[in-house]
Amino acid sequence: MTASSLTFPSRLWLSVWCAFNVLFDRKLAASVASLRAGAVEPSALPAPVPVQKVDDAPAASSNGALQLLSLLQREGRFVDFVEQEITAFGDADIGAAARLVHEGCRRALHAHGRIVSVRSEAEGASLTLAQASVDVKLVGNVAGSAPYRGVLRHRGWRVEELTLPRSIGAHDPKLVAPAELELS
Repeated sequence: MTASSLTFPSRLWLSVWCAFNVLFDRKLAASVASLRAGAVEPSALPAPVPVQKVDDAPAASSNGALQLLSLLQREGRFVDFVEQEITAFGDADIGAAARLVHEGCRRALHAHGRIVSVRSEAEGASLTLAQASVDVKLVGNVAGSAPYRGVLRHRGWRVEELTLPRSIGAHDPKLVAPAELELS
């Protein structure tokens, strides 16, 4: 495929793919940096590794997000809450439901993982960053260069540990919650 034959949607998808793969693949990042600096010809770059579809990925790695979603549903009925049309309910009813969902989802997260704040400062604190960092998103009037001075609006979250249960038997990982039939 030549560069001139790439359609806009193809180029958009390629840019998204490149962004994520450059973040997680040091060799690719180094190759892209060399190409950008003009130190290497595009034809000298290694052939790209084909993108693996989720359906083709090994069960242990591709189903983690589905397992976590299942845990949040089981403990806090998260999917039920998000999928419920709430415009007809009053604020008090939504608040009461949110409290139950919050308690259950928090219990599930604490039972299976350890999530810590990215920054230790209190929200609302003045903060100076010597340089841009992937763990701090610059928002507001973003202009100029480091050092960046502003107010911490969100401390951020980082997963320190996550232990998901092993699947047993012929469990379908895409089944977040089975339908329930009450027998009389």
